[in-house]
Amino acid sequence: MADTYPNIADHGLIGDLQTAALVDSNGTIDWFCCPRFDSPSVFASLLDAERGGFCSVRPATDDFVSRQLYLPNTAILVTRFMTEQGVGELIDFMPVADGVATDRHRLVRMLRVVRGTLDFVAEVQPRFDYGRQAHDFSAVEGEGAIFRSPDQALTMHRVGDFVMHGGQRAGRGELVGQGVRITGSLDAGEMTGVMLESGGVPPKRITHDELTDLFLETRRFWREWNERSTYRGRWREMVARSAMTLKLMTYAPTGALVAAPTAGLPEQIGGERNWDYRYTWIRDASFSVYALLGLGYTEEAEQFVEWLMQRVHESAGDTSGPLKIMYRVDGSSDLVEETLDHLSGYRGSAPVRIGNGAADQLQLDIYGEAMDSIHLADTHGLQLPHVGWSQLSQLLDWVCDHWDTAEEGIWETRGGPKKFTYGRFMCWIALDRGIRLAQSRGRPAPIPRWREQRDAIYAWVMENGWDEERKAFVQYEGTEVLDASLLMMPLMGFIAPRDPMWLSTLDAMEDELVSDSLVYRYNPSASPDGLRGSEGTFTLCSFWYVDALARSGFLDEAQLVFEKMLTYANHLGLYAEEIGLTGEQLGNFPQAFSHLSLINAAVNLDYQLDHGSGFVDPVLAKGRRVI
Repeated sequence: MADTYPNIADHGLIGDLQTAALVDSNGTIDWFCCPRFDSPSVFASLLDAERGGFCSVRPATDDFVSRQLYLPNTAILVTRFMTEQGVGELIDFMPVADGVATDRHRLVRMLRVVRGTLDFVAEVQPRFDYGRQAHDFSAVEGEGAIFRSPDQALTMHRVGDFVMHGGQRAGRGELVGQGVRITGSLDAGEMTGVMLESGGVPPKRITHDELTDLFLETRRFWREWNERSTYRGRWREMVARSAMTLKLMTYAPTGALVAAPTAGLPEQIGGERNWDYRYTWIRDASFSVYALLGLGYTEEAEQFVEWLMQRVHESAGDTSGPLKIMYRVDGSSDLVEETLDHLSGYRGSAPVRIGNGAADQLQLDIYGEAMDSIHLADTHGLQLPHVGWSQLSQLLDWVCDHWDTAEEGIWETRGGPKKFTYGRFMCWIALDRGIRLAQSRGRPAPIPRWREQRDAIYAWVMENGWDEERKAFVQYEGTEVLDASLLMMPLMGFIAPRDPMWLSTLDAMEDELVSDSLVYRYNPSASPDGLRGSEGTFTLCSFWYVDALARSGFLDEAQLVFEKMLTYANHLGLYAEEIGLTGEQLGNFPQAFSHLSLINAAVNLDYQLDHGSGFVDPVLAKGRRVI
């Protein structure tokens, strides 16, 4: 079964800022949801090769070599096919839908031959609603076809006139199963293609000029967006690719960033840690705002903060907590988890889950991350209105009352609530940033109470989060388990990066959680999390480790670890959530947290290599300048 599935890393990402698709290195779209990231799938052969549906374009022979690249400074993906007879290039992109939410999304696939002759076969096999809905098919001669299910439709537009060889058509189409197969032959300089469009529009013939215009508009959008970056430091290519990847995972109508565009990809092949990440986590807020501001993308950062403040506004005064940990991209919070038992899962990794049962967990750290992002935005001129400040004050009052509550923690474990150290220190961040905002803007606030509770949290962490025998901060009260989330303590300003207590914690993490630059979140066998199996190292934590090393005075080691981490990217510079023992990508792909942490580590490390360890305050100010 494994032979029918590409590696998770063997994919590129294309998108239109409202949804996205994965294209493997052999030219198959094996994941595409429509009309939004979190909508039901149209193609999902990545989760079931037989029942998921796909759209493929490839040479007619198995004797070929393929290579992928992005058109420089764009999100346009090129898959090159090399055979003994000829070389072809498959160009995949989605024209940008940078505006209001729409059900109409276009996916363009252009095939051209650059040398010799290429015999090819293309196939469109949609399977709507994760393969749960049957569909009808109807064709219009010379125009294309439409696939229609009760709730979705996909139109296949034909591109250009028929390619003719010796007075005969160079290609032909036929019905195969529930889809269409097209076979043909192209000589050097010839091109054909197809445009898939959602929304139930009738099929039509797209001229080559129309297709060229779409291509040029899409290329122009991405190049202009890329040029807005103010970053001019080391590793610019990797930083730029990570930034474009984050942009591809941002839902333009609201500014919300999904954690990943996929669902159900396993953290361990054959394991049960297979989650749906097509939602927006509050936790992503501070990390994404810091990354975007550091690169000069102020508008995107502000839009995300505005989305966050809308969630605060909607939930202010809720007795169960002012915020949920995650939302859909439109801000709704219906995330009921279910399993798709009819899908076998990636390489047999069942169950396949959609929705996310962790949505209703109590995770206290989100309040620190939310307040930190709001504070960062304030330093860049996005000041809160009176109503917004009043609601934040209520949120901080709630934190004062509940910071000592047992919770599920940052890693969304399902082993029962505990008093996690990370959650408490992030509550300290929430109150600290609230106090700073009130004082810097002269806003009314119960500062004595906030300060009293902030100091109480600090005392709790130093007493109960510290294990004297291990000489390290630990995962939760009463354990000896280490937790890589605590790498954020010096990065967020909770503890001095050269404090002896922190340096001994860093030493302990290096001994137990670090494996040749790769960092595990924690040891599941030492801290049961309610799930079977193991997992790979967390790319997010590995980049946090780089930043922590640099700020603690180990610049040479930090740079070496960072350079090693770059070798684990896939051929296009993309990262999944985790990295396995042999360097394979695991978990949902690409992962926003991985790319956010890469950007932050790169920007901070670059500055410290030039100006000295531990001093990064000017980084965001530098991001505001156009250099």
